[in-house]
Amino acid sequence: MLNTIVTHASGAETAPPLVIAHGLFGSARNWGVISKRLATSRKVICVDMRNHAGSFWSEDMSYHAMGSDLAEVIAPLGDVDLLGHSMGGKAAMVCALNDAPIRRLAVADIAPVIYPHTQTPLIDAMQSLDLSAITTRGAADKALTHQLDDPTIRAFLLQSLDVKEKSWRLNLTALRANMDAIIGFPEITVHTEIPTFFLSGAMSDYV
Repeated sequence: MLNTIVTHASGAETAPPLVIAHGLFGSARNWGVISKRLATSRKVICVDMRNHAGSFWSEDMSYHAMGSDLAEVIAPLGDVDLLGHSMGGKAAMVCALNDAPIRRLAVADIAPVIYPHTQTPLIDAMQSLDLSAITTRGAADKALTHQLDDPTIRAFLLQSLDVKEKSWRLNLTALRANMDAIIGFPEITVHTEIPTFFLSGAMSDYV
């Protein structure tokens, strides 16, 4: 079962639970502020996807596997709304296409297509750090500047660095090995009638 962070409704629960699946290199914690804003009338459940943060590690990063992970979280909740971002959006689409009890689906900044890019340079950058010599997050950020100019990307990746344990909360080996599957999308012949909202970032070129 995936690790989850649950935000309980701040008022009366008049809407079904909302499940949120994060993107590549992310975690449930990334959605903490948004979860609180969305939890006015519903419970919000943010998941750590497999090979990320507090969830289990696996050599399988297929979208069928990730979709099944989401279905396992959803099963005891009954009808839910499901929101997936980036990699989590693809996993959410596969989950919906496999008859999970989803009332409505929201897909943020991703499409069900094969993308031509790869995220292995970010893995290269993370694996290039000599974690034995890193004692602070600031030192890790400084070391990463040699590979990554963008401070926003560095800050995002460093959320998954456990400085005390000198390790990444990411299974970088499995993510690298499965990069083609992650930037791809499986061939699926079924369809769904679940109402679906696709959201594209104004400054994004992903959709």
